Amino acid sequence: MTASSLPTSARPIIHSTVACVIQHNGRFLMVEEAKGGANTVFNQPAGHIELGEGPVAAIQREVQEETAWQVALTGYLGLYVFHTPEGETFHSHGFTGVPEQQLSTIIDPAIVATHWLTRDEIVALATAQRLRSPLVLKRIDDAQSNRRFPLAVIHE
Repeated sequence: MTASSLPTSARPIIHSTVACVIQHNGRFLMVEEAKGGANTVFNQPAGHIELGEGPVAAIQREVQEETAWQVALTGYLGLYVFHTPEGETFHSHGFTGVPEQQLSTIIDPAIVATHWLTRDEIVALATAQRLRSPLVLKRIDDAQSNRRFPLAVIHE
């Protein structure tokens, strides 16, 4: 039996998400989120792709909603497949970008704060288990190694 032959309610759910590594002057734009635990967690600006939206439009929207920054996308890091210990699957599109303009909009209330952090500071957060997922540092390392593709590989 294949997944497509299952009733809709029994089909596996794959979450389609986006995240962007935004770097400026050796620092990375990070969001701090309260997720219900004792500590907040840190992530790149990221979120779910909404119905009718493609990955490029989704990441531009998410960055603005979570950071009040407008960015110029500079590359596509690729598709990261992540399986959580709880059995969820995420297909996360990774992007790189540079800040263009800080906006005067209010950020998403789920975001506690935004920070410009060095890679060393992010590694310290990883050591303290304060990153949202292992993909956070992986995307930074991929971006720093110039492992990226042109945005034209995405057809929206």
